[in-house]
Amino acid sequence: MTPNIQLEKKLNVAAWIITVVVLLLVGMMRRIKIDIGIDLGFLPGFHATLNALTAVVLVFALYFIKQKKVELHRRAIYVAMGLSILFLLSYVAYHFTTPETLFGDSNHDRILDEMESAAVAGIRPFYLVLLLSHIFLAAAILPFILFTFIRAYTNQIERHRNMARWVFPFWLYVAITGPICYFMLAPYYG
Repeated sequence: MTPNIQLEKKLNVAAWIITVVVLLLVGMMRRIKIDIGIDLGFLPGFHATLNALTAVVLVFALYFIKQKKVELHRRAIYVAMGLSILFLLSYVAYHFTTPETLFGDSNHDRILDEMESAAVAGIRPFYLVLLLSHIFLAAAILPFILFTFIRAYTNQIERHRNMARWVFPFWLYVAITGPICYFMLAPYYG
């Protein structure tokens, strides 16, 4: 199969549009809260599960391609992309409808008082570094995940390989740190 450059150009534009829309939604979801009358408090655990499954599937995808099982690799990547899309839709829905949870807020009043802050002083900086690196890399890597996928989809295998070598570790890092952040924050959900 020959590379489809015209399709790649159209998909690249779509990737940039998707990235901008996602980043705008993520930026707005902390400021705008919509009362839908349904408690979506169960979703953080679901999000952690989706991230963990994505990490496992990504490891399988890497294993398959190292074994030159291209079709299994392709299927695994489709599953990872599907899990990531489901995560993103659910994550945005949750944050548009649910107040933020603060690390250390043991009485769930959405205020980190002096006593609560002192109780988590040793671990909070670690949590924040992990969370901020997770969020920053998730935002930064999104278009590159899409571009890497597009390169394979349009049969530009060498370009796909070159991108995947550096995109994959960041995607895997984001997929692994999501559940870690969840388990660290879990005691403080209301």
